[in-house]
Amino acid sequence: MLITREILEAARACPEGINTFLCAYPNGFRGEWTEYHQADALLRDGLGPYLGWAWHMLGLPQYSMVGWDLHGANLYGADLHGADLCNASLSEADLYGAKLRGAKLRGANLRGANLSWADLYGAKLSGADLRGAKLRGANLRGANLSGADLYGANLYGGDLHGANLSRANLSGVDLHNANLSGVLHD
Repeated sequence: MLITREILEAARACPEGINTFLCAYPNGFRGEWTEYHQADALLRDGLGPYLGWAWHMLGLPQYSMVGWDLHGANLYGADLHGADLCNASLSEADLYGAKLRGAKLRGANLRGANLSWADLYGAKLSGADLRGAKLRGANLRGANLSGADLYGANLYGGDLHGANLSRANLSGVDLHNANLSGVLHD
């Protein structure tokens, strides 16, 4: 696989994304894109916000992140829509404004994670540990949170329209100004 400035420009990448890519790979990327490269781009190269774009626009392979340990990771604004993060550890991770639309997060540990203003539309969070998570203003429309533990989570101003909250632990959850229309619950 070859990724250069010219290829990114032809694919209409934004200038910020091109500059971030060139900081990480000054001579471009040449070789096989592996799971290691995906993790490196996500965690160290500052390319997290552009990863989803690269998966879809450049045909970059999207590797499963099932069970990955991303405890405390800075994933601010990361584009992980549709990613498979089942049983991953994302406790205390910063996912502020992350794009997790349709992501698979079944059984994930998101305890104390910052998901404020994250887009979790249609995300699969059944059985996830969201104790103490910050979900202020998060989009959880149509998300499946059945059996999730949300003890003490902050969902102030969150949009949960049509979300499935059956069997979810909602003890101590801040739901002030949250949109709860059409929510499924026990």
